[in-house]
Amino acid sequence: MAVEGATRSLSAIRTASSNRVLNLNAIGLRNAENLAHRAMPLFLSPVINHAIILKHKLRANEADAMPDRRAVATKIIIPYERSNLRSGGRSMFVDQRDFETLFREIGNYKDETEAVRDLIVLRLIDKLPSLDPFLLREQLRSHDIRANPSYFEISAADQQRMFGYASNEMSRLTRLVNTGNSADATAKMVTALLSSEVNEKLEPMRLTLDLNREEFCEGAFSWRGFIYYKWTMSDFCPSLLKSLRELRELAPVEKVNADQKAYFADAKATIVRGTKMNIDKVGDIISIYDDAYDCLIDRQNPKLFRDFLLAAPSLFLQACGGGRADLHL
Repeated sequence: MAVEGATRSLSAIRTASSNRVLNLNAIGLRNAENLAHRAMPLFLSPVINHAIILKHKLRANEADAMPDRRAVATKIIIPYERSNLRSGGRSMFVDQRDFETLFREIGNYKDETEAVRDLIVLRLIDKLPSLDPFLLREQLRSHDIRANPSYFEISAADQQRMFGYASNEMSRLTRLVNTGNSADATAKMVTALLSSEVNEKLEPMRLTLDLNREEFCEGAFSWRGFIYYKWTMSDFCPSLLKSLRELRELAPVEKVNADQKAYFADAKATIVRGTKMNIDKVGDIISIYDDAYDCLIDRQNPKLFRDFLLAAPSLFLQACGGGRADLHL
């Protein structure tokens, strides 16, 4: 395994989780007293279950460790000290050469069945283009892998950044279900929804949607996911469009022949076309949510939106090219 320098890698992600980082170490520290968290771990090996997993762009010297050519790999970092990441750690890539031997050794497995199960989980994670909690949870659930909800929460930083967007998204609903201060009610409900607190603050939502507790927990997760993706798209698209405009203006700095010029133009067109196709695909999926939500508000028909929320998790995988959702709204 490679030695991971703290100043370069670990100190910067001390408490972070994001769509690129799954910080199991920080999640474990936050849930040290949570018995339900301990009862349903993501990985059965305590060592692996406190690792930091991230999508990592391979450097030239790192690519040699992989048996196939790829630009991005799933990296596993094992901290030397869980409470002091400045001490550094060790790292390996999923399916690098000798990966399974290293994995079993570092995971300290006594039971081969547990090692095989954890390898399956890691390879499912490796197949994902992102580590966002909604995509991660549905990928695992679709393969009958269950873990405590604490592993699939939106990071505190993202909750703060998306609060205003989510408040605007939910304000129409809180005006319907609350007779008091709708702005105050919206703030309370948004805080609870984004932080996975399915409690009395969300009771007006549950009653409006006519869901039992278990159904509402599932529906709230889907709702949180679609708000997260809508916010991500609104935050990401302006920069993406700027990059595509700059891409169109790119030109070789040296003289090229006709074939090279044609190849360069075709490559740029392929990137732009592929990007637009994926944006349209995600937009089509988000529009399913928008139509169902509009029906709840405009027609005051909770059944359609309730049915959408309960069926929606499969859309998370469909958005990244996996799975197929059959939703008839």
